[in-house]
Amino acid sequence: MATLGYHPDTDRHVDPAKSVASIVAIIAAFVSFYLSSQGREMWALLSAFVAIGAGFVGGLKALSPRVSGGILSIIAVVLGAIAVIVALIALVLV
Repeated sequence: MATLGYHPDTDRHVDPAKSVASIVAIIAAFVSFYLSSQGREMWALLSAFVAIGAGFVGGLKALSPRVSGGILSIIAVVLGAIAVIVALIALVLV
């Protein structure tokens, strides 16, 4: 019987890897905030949607026991949603 964190064939400890999608989602959310502050609201909105999409993909990948990053994905989706609101407010105020 395989235990979480152990490879079933070699019986060696294997640490779960962070999902690349969740890391990309966090970075895209922060890029969106930066672009909103620079007056590039349309790019910020696009980056926020990338953050949300990549966060969902990261969340789906985190369902695998070999991949961690579920909390990162949830944080990325929340930051992406906040980034959409910030970009839309910046777009309306311009």
